[in-house]
Amino acid sequence: MDKTSKAYERGMAMRKSLMGAERLEQAQKRVTPFNEEWMEFVTQYAFGEVWSRPGLDKKTRHMITIAMLTAMGRLDELQTHIGLTVNTGVSRDELKEVLMQAAVYAGVPAAMSAFNRAQQVFADMDKGKTS
Repeated sequence: MDKTSKAYERGMAMRKSLMGAERLEQAQKRVTPFNEEWMEFVTQYAFGEVWSRPGLDKKTRHMITIAMLTAMGRLDELQTHIGLTVNTGVSRDELKEVLMQAAVYAGVPAAMSAFNRAQQVFADMDKGKTS
């Protein structure tokens, strides 16, 4: 990976806008020699190439991401993305609607798990904790 590429720079800017400076700094501290290339790949391609495309706004991309993570049952990533809704403008009511929509197409058990995870994240957020 090339940390000087435009895509990588766009990716880091997008990650910062999604995560906020503090969370991004925490995430960067978890980079190790083992996962460094992977994290550079994700930053460059997922965030620098796809998340940064002009066709959809960040909020819409985030709601789609949440719906797909729900459908796939990827609860750890889902929990992270629910916590990022404060940075993407996805309201709790909008999140509820995304999960209701996912229930119809991905199944009730997947949506139930997502609702449970969202409830945990929001309770932590309301107490001032970050996930």
